[in-house]
Amino acid sequence: MKHLPNSLYGFAISLFVFWCGTWCVHLLAICYGKFKLHKKSSKCYNESPLPAVSILKPLMGIDPNLEHNLESFFTMDYPVYELLFCIEDSVDPAVSTVESLMTKYPQVDATLYMGGSKVGVNPKINNMQPGYSAAKHELIMISDSGIKMKNDTLLDMVNNMTEKYALVHQMPFTCDREGFAATFEKVFFGTVQSRIYLSADLLGINCHTGMSCLLRKSVIDELGGLRAFGCYLAEDFFIAKAIRDKGWKMRISNQPAMQNSGICDISSFQERLIRWAKLRVAMVPTTILLEPLSECMVLGALASWSAAILFNWDPLVFYLVHVLTWFLSDWILLSIVQNGSLSFHKFEFVVGWLLREISGPYLFLHALWNPAIRWRRRTYKLQWGGIAYELPSVNINLSTKRLLLS
Repeated sequence: MKHLPNSLYGFAISLFVFWCGTWCVHLLAICYGKFKLHKKSSKCYNESPLPAVSILKPLMGIDPNLEHNLESFFTMDYPVYELLFCIEDSVDPAVSTVESLMTKYPQVDATLYMGGSKVGVNPKINNMQPGYSAAKHELIMISDSGIKMKNDTLLDMVNNMTEKYALVHQMPFTCDREGFAATFEKVFFGTVQSRIYLSADLLGINCHTGMSCLLRKSVIDELGGLRAFGCYLAEDFFIAKAIRDKGWKMRISNQPAMQNSGICDISSFQERLIRWAKLRVAMVPTTILLEPLSECMVLGALASWSAAILFNWDPLVFYLVHVLTWFLSDWILLSIVQNGSLSFHKFEFVVGWLLREISGPYLFLHALWNPAIRWRRRTYKLQWGGIAYELPSVNINLSTKRLLLS
């Protein structure tokens, strides 16, 4: 091997060091997940009463689990909170669901806001703006329609909102549901997503996803309110960045966010993953290089080559051991996040895990190839830095595709 150029050796060393760093991320996530997740929330109503919370629920459309998910917010074990339901269209079928629950639980302070307010390109921000303006309490919770709450989830989030913190967010996970698509979602959120989320939170890296988070309203108001983030589609990332730039801290709560959408299929979830990849690329361009290298199959192949160059190890044996160890570490992490028996057989995990790892690089390349973002009935294009603008609602022909790729 002495005839190989020094640059090739340097590249092999860099790959092997990156491979070792990736395994450090695995270890950090497993240890931190075991330490952080699923701690019991203690009630402390005595000397310092718990602060009241305003909960924003932006809604659009319904699915089979929507009423069950929303009802979990009416039955929480928390002393004082208000529910602010925000629906853009007055004829949206979600209106009747909300009104039915408000009638069923008249003792809960709940209000319905319809029509939204155009403050930017982000439809979620536009939808929530009237509710945010009317919020009565210092702590604001933003919660997506598909989130199901446990009785003590809000208490856990408030307990984590200590003096130096202005943002507490939940790590995304899923409820137990039937079908392989639900298994695939749980595998993704319990392995690759949890690994990045837990290690990033431990290292103080911005990993915030806005599906379920608790904010200090006074801090958001100092930043210009929610309307200041209406120019972004990934408003959660930029809210967290602005909060940290102000000198405040953020962290995850002890309980994961339990997604419980009643509509679950492989293709729609993969479209969701592609949309997230497009957002990451626009916000953090280094994602273009680092994310593919972090995939199990891609990294394993590159590390096998570097091990053969540097140590003369058998690349096939190295690759197989790499994949097996990655698989086992993901199983351990998923079990920690689940905090109980999994709702599917181990064979289903094998199939779901393989599908995730094999399809991951393809979905990322798909995101790079077509940067336009389809969200519900709207199409957006992102500029570098994450600022978005909406494209006209027309069928995308060949000339439009060329424009999106420019």
